[in-house]
Amino acid sequence: MALESSEFKVDNTLKERERVVLIGVARSKHELPKLKEHLEELHFLATTANVEPIQYFHQLLDNPDKRTYVGSGKLQEIKEYCQKFKIDAVIFDDEISPSQQNNVEKELKIKVLDRSMLILDIFAQNAKTLQAKTQVELAQTQYLMPRLKGMWQHLDRIKGGIGMRGSGEKEIETDRRIAQTRIVHLKNKLKEIEKQTETQRKSRGEMIRVALVGYTNVGKSTIMNLLSRADILAENKLFATLDTTVRKVVIDNVPFLLSDTVGFIRKLPHHLIQSFHSTLTEAIESDILIHVVDISHENFEEQIQIVNKTLLDLGAKDKPTLMVFNKLDLYENEKLDNFLFENEREEILNNFKNSWIAKTQDNCIFMSAVQLENIEDFRNNLLDKIKKLYKERYPFKAKYLWGYEDFIG
Repeated sequence: MALESSEFKVDNTLKERERVVLIGVARSKHELPKLKEHLEELHFLATTANVEPIQYFHQLLDNPDKRTYVGSGKLQEIKEYCQKFKIDAVIFDDEISPSQQNNVEKELKIKVLDRSMLILDIFAQNAKTLQAKTQVELAQTQYLMPRLKGMWQHLDRIKGGIGMRGSGEKEIETDRRIAQTRIVHLKNKLKEIEKQTETQRKSRGEMIRVALVGYTNVGKSTIMNLLSRADILAENKLFATLDTTVRKVVIDNVPFLLSDTVGFIRKLPHHLIQSFHSTLTEAIESDILIHVVDISHENFEEQIQIVNKTLLDLGAKDKPTLMVFNKLDLYENEKLDNFLFENEREEILNNFKNSWIAKTQDNCIFMSAVQLENIEDFRNNLLDKIKKLYKERYPFKAKYLWGYEDFIG
């Protein structure tokens, strides 16, 4: 059953954008609320990619259809809707196989994408540096490699074991060789860039390194600007920051390096993580992590789990971490009833804070980067962690920076 497009709050004035519908599958009824959230995030991804989501469809299936991912009846319903409203493309919330993509395209006669391809498209739009552009191209080529056959389906002959002659197979094999050669070239190019980046890291000297990590669109760039007084792009968009930015910051005579990294997201394509491994090295090799969380988001706890799992996969989970629960102002406005008395609001907020203070062993701060709320507490907490590491790793530098009495304190 299709859900009303009004839930998307579509701006019908944007006629120049491609019109798309979004498709998701739930394995059971209890997954439906989560599927709705996933489709809303897919909607955010689509608008970030500058296309206009018109409608979405969902289906309950124990297992996705091997041929078309959704069932034949649902596919026919989608086809009729796409023809009636002149839809340009459909986007699946999950990664679909090359054969499923090809079969759905044959049936709908329009472009078919999945979540992975959409994310890659956004990354391609936002890549600015040579490193980011190379990483995106590598991920795109690796993604498209198994899909080359579908591009030459009109030339295919019946498979016949040895030889498999035919112009279609020749075109496929030619394209595969070109793609494989391009992948090797891009990997070698990335290695050269990584060598240069590694040289830059070594030249930074005895400096404590701090990395901002978190789910996409939680306010990392805003905090980066706040601490470094830099002018980093901070937008209400997914993956607004793609290229890792490193700034030297000095607060109260305490110098450190601060880096802003690409935001994490659920169902992030594995080959994308592999391609961006060098960019995420700033997080892997940092001394302290600032894990930024948007507590105004209704599923912020799931986002925390996704970030922690990604950090675990990267081998960066056990680093000293300061949890920053950002957007406190939005949380209070959206989650606390305006009709509550002030003391009741304060009690609810304190109980919420205390529960997370206990969970994080007092390694957390509640703040609003936009409203500059609790900024001093955040800075002081971060500086305490940085000073402690300086004293452990670079004692002579610590003694020089803060004097003998503070050094032994």
